Order: sequence, then C-alpha cells, then structure tokens
Amino acid sequence: MSDTKSKFRPESLMMSYGYKPELSQGAIKCPIFQTSTFVFENAEAGKSFFELAYGLREKDADEEMGLIYSRLNNPDLEILENRLCLWDEAEACAVFESGMSAISTVMMEFLNPGDYILYSNPLYGGTYHFVKNVLSRFGIHALAFHAHEPEDKIAEIIEEHGIGDKLKMIYIETPANPTNQLVDIRACRSVADKYATDDKPVYLTVDNTYMGPLWQHPLQHGADIIVYSATKYIGGHSDVIAGAVLGNAEVITRVKTLRTFLGNMAGPWTGWLLMRSLETLKVRMTQQAENAAEVAKFLRDHPKVQTVHYLGFLNEKDSPDNYRIFKRQLSSAGAMISFDIKGGEKESFRFLNGLKLIKLAVSLGSTESLAEHPSSMTHSDVTPDDKALYGISDSLVRISIGVEHSDDLISDCSQALDLV
Repeated sequence: MSDTKSKFRPESLMMSYGYKPELSQGAIKCPIFQTSTFVFENAEAGKSFFELAYGLREKDADEEMGLIYSRLNNPDLEILENRLCLWDEAEACAVFESGMSAISTVMMEFLNPGDYILYSNPLYGGTYHFVKNVLSRFGIHALAFHAHEPEDKIAEIIEEHGIGDKLKMIYIETPANPTNQLVDIRACRSVADKYATDDKPVYLTVDNTYMGPLWQHPLQHGADIIVYSATKYIGGHSDVIAGAVLGNAEVITRVKTLRTFLGNMAGPWTGWLLMRSLETLKVRMTQQAENAAEVAKFLRDHPKVQTVHYLGFLNEKDSPDNYRIFKRQLSSAGAMISFDIKGGEKESFRFLNGLKLIKLAVSLGSTESLAEHPSSMTHSDVTPDDKALYGISDSLVRISIGVEHSDDLISDCSQALDLV
C-alpha cells in the first residue's frame, strides 16, 4: 500500500486507499460495519489487541492493530482516517463525531490547570466560547492576539503578561472566521519554539476548516496539530456532523486515547458518509473556488457594498504582509467571502431575507451556497468589544460559495441587494 501511496495523488486514491475488497466479499465500496464489537480469532489475539489499545507494549514493525470494539476502532473509521492523512501528509488522524469534540479533546489532552493557551482572534464562535467559558472552569487560562499581528508583537504580548513559562499551546484559525484575516503559521511556530523547553513543549494547533484539506497544509509550515470541522468541505453535503485531528503518530495516539474514554469517536455511518464525500472533494472545492472568484468581483463593484473580505483581492502593494503569507501558505483564495453592506443590521437582514437561491443558514463548505449574519448568529457570543476590535460588525455578511452556476449566484445577490 505504501507504493500505491507514493505513486498516485490523493484525489486518485480517495476511492480505494486503505480498503481491501477481498475482505468484504469483493464489494467495490467499503461496507458500513454496523457493529458494536468484533469477534477475536482466539484469546491470545484478544490479549494482544488490548495490549496495543491501552499502550501496554509497542506495536511490532509489521503488526496491525486488530478490531476490538467500535468505541476504539471500526473499519469505516480507520480507512477514513488513513485517507484523510494523504491530503495533509500526516502520520495519523483521529475522527470525531463533531468539529467541537475534536477541538475540545485536543485542548483537554494537552492543557492542564495553570497552563495558558494563546489564541488568535477572530475565532469561530464555538471555539471562542469553549476557550473563554469552559477551559477557565478547569483552571486553564486564555490570552488572545489579533490575527494580523506579527511575530514580535505576539511575543511581546506573552512577555507583557509574564506567561512564557506557563504557555502550553498556541491555537490559531487561519483564515480567520468570519473576516478572512490570515495568521502566519511559521511565525507562530517560531514563537512556540521560543517558549518551549525539553519538558514543556508548546503545541501549535491550526484550525484549517476554512481551507479544507486541499488549499492549505499547516503541518508543512510548522504546525503540530490540525483540526477540522469535517462537517464542512470534507463532508460537503450538509448531511453529516464530524471533526478530524491530524498530526504525528505520538500526538494522535494521545488524542485517540482520550477519545476512547470520552467516547466522542465518529460512528461507522459517519465514517462511511465522509469516505463517500472524499471521492469528490477536489472537484467540489475547485468549482467552489472558481465560483467564489466571480461572486467576489461582482460584490466588490456593487454600490451598496462597502468592503469585500476575499483572499483573492490581496496584493503586494496594499497589504504586503498578508500577501506574503497568502502566497506562502495557501494554494487558493478559497470559497469563503464576507462583506460589509453599507448600513447596519437592518440592511444586512434585508439582503439575507431577500436571497432565493442562496440559503440563509450557518455552516460552510457545502455544495449549496449559504449566507449568514456573524454578529447575531455564529459569533453572537463574542463580546461587543471583541466584535468591534476584530471587525465583526452589524453590517457584515458571510457567504459560503457552493457549486451552483456562478451567474445564478450573482443574479441572486443582485436581486437581494436591490432590496437594501
């Protein structure tokens, strides 16, 4: 299988990698293994499997982990995790029943009472709430920096608060949700290394949901951990909730161990649905990016639109730092657009209520285009001061572009803006 992995590109392997039809009656697609437990060939095999599952011994070079119980492992889950590793060139992957369960499990595994997490703002509303209101209940402290701040400023914030010896994780979301601001992954790696010691690593975790597995690969820029809401581009059909964590084998072993005891692993149906979706990931995301470029151009030229936040408009003259990060980290401008309508909440709501083809709903990365109002919806829990600081205004609208015809999307935006 390793020869196959090195010979073909990920999009070519999404239909077959990690699956052996001969073990499933020759079925060309992986079946749904709807079972809670698995039969051992003998007692010795059961003992061996549990020794590996609980870390009582190291796996032999050519030994495969056996199936025990679907809370620990399931063929649909394992094959899915193997395929997800291909896109980001990760050693290992853990899939969860939601993006928030993936994010919260990572934070709970690598943070202890008294530790600090430094995070970029703006941040997805659910993550923001967990960091500010849940981790604090366990004695874990949080400190924020602005997405656009350079390496020296980030280090300055750490020094000003005197937390260098307590810093345990830097958590960033890039591009930022919902403003598309970029965070320099390599700069954050440098800061993490500055405050790491032999007995206190500082983990760099990147939420890569906005770019999906196709347009940005954080591990290649120094990240230790990638988290995804797999509901978004990976699932891509608005019909499954899931999350994923990727990194090296040591990190993911720790994540999977805690997943086992929290019980928030994905089930076989979720695994099967995501495997189905991975087969069309590249064609979907490619079309979405092409559509987004056309819609963004229309919005930029519309008289009722104040500002369009779209990565494809970055240039070296107006924003040299962001442009440099964009060219180094990303291979596409993506399919997420946010823009400020001239006016405020009333005007934004008129636009959203007037849409016919684009659906008024939260989430992103799906085949259908979705529009929402971050300030009152996905980021409603963000404090007013933080909203003002990070540009989450009442006039801001976020659109996730789907695979519809770009002319139809533009026509829908046009008629809705006429109502403003």
